[in-house]
Amino acid sequence: MMICEPKRGFRQVDITDRRIKIEFAQCMKHIADIYPQASVIRVVLDNLNTHKIGSLYEAFPAEPAHALARRLEFHYTPKHGSWLNIAGIELAVLSNMCLTQRIPNKDHLHREVEANVNTRNAKAAPVNWRFTSQDARRKLTRLHPRFSN
Repeated sequence: MMICEPKRGFRQVDITDRRIKIEFAQCMKHIADIYPQASVIRVVLDNLNTHKIGSLYEAFPAEPAHALARRLEFHYTPKHGSWLNIAGIELAVLSNMCLTQRIPNKDHLHREVEANVNTRNAKAAPVNWRFTSQDARRKLTRLHPRFSN
């Protein structure tokens, strides 16, 4: 699971055994814990079937799940638009930089990922996102057609 704050140049990777609803919910709780003062946390997600508010209710009792759900505001990238997801781009960079070698076990994987993330966070280079609203309208016209009067 990739947690990425692009303007701050921060990323965190949580390595999980699977990509299931409970692990996603725990990641969302972790994000809420990182920003305890935030009343709303905007989360950009791809369309994986576990990336839903309902996952919180499967992982936590109703009251804490509801409290967490009220703080999270999910925004989904368009299907077939994974290139719009900065966290996905960060995962691709991570993969290219340190996961091209054979990783013999989970401990080694943790060390490789942690070293890469620490190095990139130390630089704190923000993502210089140059994709504008005009670009989106041009590239995604099928998803967001214009209607004329």
